Amino acid sequence: MPAHVSANTSRSGDSLRDHFLLAMPSLSEGIFSHSITYVCEHGESGAMGIVINQPLDLSLAEIFEHLDIDIEAEDDFSHLPVMAGGPVQIDHGFVLHRDPASRWEASLKITERISLTTSRDILRAIAAGGGPREYLIALGYAGWSAGQLEQELADNAWLTLPASSEIIFGTPHHQRLSAAAAQLGIDMNLISNQAGHA
Repeated sequence: MPAHVSANTSRSGDSLRDHFLLAMPSLSEGIFSHSITYVCEHGESGAMGIVINQPLDLSLAEIFEHLDIDIEAEDDFSHLPVMAGGPVQIDHGFVLHRDPASRWEASLKITERISLTTSRDILRAIAAGGGPREYLIALGYAGWSAGQLEQELADNAWLTLPASSEIIFGTPHHQRLSAAAAQLGIDMNLISNQAGHA
């Protein structure tokens, strides 16, 4: 786990844990442009999340090959994209999945059903056909220091809404942003760069 991520971070009533951050048009450069981020942790010490719709030119099969993990499952991992999870620790893998966290060596339980795992045992299990059936693999994560995300929200950099596991695990990556925006009744293509405070 990243050093600042703690499973026992105090959860205040305004925590955005298990929420989506939808990038507003003002975030027009880099990994956050047109992004949707799943917030895994948010407390007084800051926040961390995984961008879930920015694929790298890299497949899960290539990750297995790089880590010398033998594929025994019948799944075709060569078409499963790996996401650019954020600009921090881009050489570290993160597995967002829907199954119990207690099975794996290093997991953060986000909700009763969703966990974030950083240990290689989950990748070995997926390659062997015994891992979680619903998962998203990312390299890197998005991190905010204390108060930073709150300031970005005040600056209208993000729209927020409660997360949907169906969007994370059941929606193609290129449709996740528009699917989440649709839950707010918004078409992201129609939002002006000059949007003011609602």
